[in-house]
Amino acid sequence: MYNFYVKHQKNIKTLLLIIYDVIAVWFAGFLSLLLRFEFHIEKIPDIYLTNFHKYLPFALLVTLVIFSFNRLYKSLWIYAGLVEMQNIILACAESTIVYFLGVHVVHFGETFLLPRSYYVMFFFFLLALTAGMRFAYRAVRLQFTSRERFMGESAVPAMIVGAGETGHAVIRDILSSASVHLDVRCVIDDDKRKIGSYISGIKVVGDRNFIPEAVKQFDVKEIIIAIPSASRSTIAELASIANSTGARLKITPSVSEMVNGHVSQTLLRDVSVEDLLGREPVRVDLESIAAYVRGKTVLVTGGGGSIGSELCRQIAGHSPKRLIVVDIYENNAYAIEQELKMSHPELDFIAIISSVRDRDKIDQIFAKYKPDLVYHAAAHKHVPLMETSPAEAIKNNVFGTLNTVKAADKYGTKRFVLISTDKAVNPTSVMGATKRICEMIIQTFGRHSKTEFVAVRFGNVLGSSGSVIPLFKKQIAAGGPVTVTHPDIIRFFMTIPEAVSLVLQAGAYAKGGEIYILNMGQPVRIYDLATNLIRLSGLEPGKDIEIKFTGLRPGEKLYEEYLMDEEGMQDTANSLIHIGHPISIDEDRFKEELVSLYDFVYTNPSPERVREVIKDIVPTYHHPDN
Repeated sequence: MYNFYVKHQKNIKTLLLIIYDVIAVWFAGFLSLLLRFEFHIEKIPDIYLTNFHKYLPFALLVTLVIFSFNRLYKSLWIYAGLVEMQNIILACAESTIVYFLGVHVVHFGETFLLPRSYYVMFFFFLLALTAGMRFAYRAVRLQFTSRERFMGESAVPAMIVGAGETGHAVIRDILSSASVHLDVRCVIDDDKRKIGSYISGIKVVGDRNFIPEAVKQFDVKEIIIAIPSASRSTIAELASIANSTGARLKITPSVSEMVNGHVSQTLLRDVSVEDLLGREPVRVDLESIAAYVRGKTVLVTGGGGSIGSELCRQIAGHSPKRLIVVDIYENNAYAIEQELKMSHPELDFIAIISSVRDRDKIDQIFAKYKPDLVYHAAAHKHVPLMETSPAEAIKNNVFGTLNTVKAADKYGTKRFVLISTDKAVNPTSVMGATKRICEMIIQTFGRHSKTEFVAVRFGNVLGSSGSVIPLFKKQIAAGGPVTVTHPDIIRFFMTIPEAVSLVLQAGAYAKGGEIYILNMGQPVRIYDLATNLIRLSGLEPGKDIEIKFTGLRPGEKLYEEYLMDEEGMQDTANSLIHIGHPISIDEDRFKEELVSLYDFVYTNPSPERVREVIKDIVPTYHHPDN
């Protein structure tokens, strides 16, 4: 019997609801007559009682059909709200009107059918009976699920930030779900008119400045930011206030995420570091990117790395003819290959294991595939490591780039984009200096080649292999300490997808020889980044996790720069992408210096001697020890 009920539970509930509505229609009609004659049943004329029973089957049929048409037998009443109430009112009004017309139009001119006032009272009684039962069912189920929640796993005291539609939806879903173990105790909103009012029985207690006090007063352990339309700066400020309380922090999706269907409206997520950047996400002209990638053979060096793999993901989404990845690390190449085979099974994808230092192999790859577009992301990027192995930085970054540039020029590549770094500006590190030499190679070839050679210069990216974020997360997971080099060190940050999108768009703008500079927004203090990450992990800086200052590492600056003194800034169609004016280079001398540098680094000289040679080529290079 129980199995039968479980199998046919939906149909049984619908049948019971129909039976109830049949009874409700009879009661609505009878109570209307009774009220019309002041609840004295003996005063009701027999003709009215006769007609009431005569037309009752018609009223029942009309009501059930109209109720069904308005989906009153399909709604989930445990989640009933304003829309369902509107549907009930509309269905009852329609039923009453059709009932009235059916009786009086068919019998036009006849008297003593039913009193006119009867239909007005019938509407209100029918509405009260049908809506009352359905919302009473919702209230009972809510009470039941609430008891389940409190009797089972202990509920976590929670605060909702945002008394709008989303905040209401979050509260409603929490109250109606037995699987969500949260006890919403208060609501925060900056609208002064809402303070003191209630949402689903929960009081709006103050604005954002009251968050710390409310956390103490209501013993809040979890804060939910429910303002999907809020700007990044607002989210960052709210998150900063909430993080200072020690409560766990969650956030509802943004409006764009909900519109694009990435997540449902009330699916909560943890606040990410990206939310704390305090600026809006970067927007790009996707059509301009698609137009120059579509139908092209694209080669990405270092395609398995954090930047290179994201380049591959975004390029794959713009219908290239073929995508070729060159990477020396087989695990990375295999990972992006498998990912793109699943997400883009139609893509002609080729993974090649090779180093850009291998001149002959790079030449063979270009000779065979003749790529239309090249994104050169292969490089040694870790500043401290390159300080102790400067010759390796030059072999890979400088001559790996030179090999790839020569092959692109030789085999008629249309466009070549170098991924550079803001560390190339007035470099204090070997890595930064090698990237500046790469930019000089790009500018030199760009003046004489049919290939459009350009460089894109940007700062740190969140989550890349060289970023502090993965390091901080590992240190937090290990119980600390979190190491920060200097309390005042600052960096510019973008997410990997943001940076890559701008790289792609800068490539679309390319004419040849330019250095494109990405506007990275406002700088972020690394110490603040570390404290926020600790708090996002539900821990307290200095109490649960120690922050330790280790001093600047070799070649490291307190802050990074976009432009050298000699460079100016030219705008593009995208306000986040600028062009640095090329610095004049003695090309003949530069080519001679490259030949000498090649011979020099392969004799395995000391790091100090390598730095002296770099200084000759890059006059703006100043090592802190020099």
